[in-house]
Amino acid sequence: MVVWRCFIACGFIGFMTVGCGDLGILSSTEYTKQVVQENNVAQLIAEVQDSQKAENLLNQGNSFLDTNRYKEALALYNQAVAIKKDSVETWVNRGNALSALHRYEEALESYDKAIAIRPNKNEAWYNRGNVLTALRRYQEAVKSYDEAIAIEADKSEAWINRGIALTKLRQYKEALASYNQAITIEPNSHQAYYNKACNYALQNHLEPAIENLQKAIQILPEKYKALAKNDTDFDRIRDATQFNKLLQ
Repeated sequence: MVVWRCFIACGFIGFMTVGCGDLGILSSTEYTKQVVQENNVAQLIAEVQDSQKAENLLNQGNSFLDTNRYKEALALYNQAVAIKKDSVETWVNRGNALSALHRYEEALESYDKAIAIRPNKNEAWYNRGNVLTALRRYQEAVKSYDEAIAIEADKSEAWINRGIALTKLRQYKEALASYNQAITIEPNSHQAYYNKACNYALQNHLEPAIENLQKAIQILPEKYKALAKNDTDFDRIRDATQFNKLLQ
């Protein structure tokens, strides 16, 4: 903008040296066009500056999010979306910070904002499903996971969490199919094996429960022995000899 103004001024001086009869005078239409052009340039510069500021705030917020400083991250994300309301990444990570703070309803709103801007944002649908599961709105959670899977079919985490929501709904067969799909994608998915074991235990199906729990324990022994000892999903098979032997 400074250069543009200098160019006009220099041009005006050039006309002055020729003589008054040759002085170029802008018409009202030309002057209006010039003002509009200058305003457009100023607006463009301001938008670029705002975009950069919002990007910086997003990056700072992400650093806090990565170090579990959720309140600080949220404050920065709030500043970022106040400047740039169409930043999908900011809305998603804002939802993640709110979810970590157990502010699930607000997190849901943040994910919905992201989806409204970009309906095919896989992370928004997936995290939305997680929040709905935390809110025990399992049927809605399944629908969100379905959307995430439709966008990225090989996301094993979405298949696992979909299975968990279906298990909560006592749709055991559909849940098992979801866990099996996760295992197809990731054969060493200890989370899928453990949740399959929970599913079978809830149905009092001892042998497949033991089989899948054993697979999870083979991958991460300490973690899954400790979890299974206190997990109420195994209450129906807790007195079985095979179960107790596995946890020794």
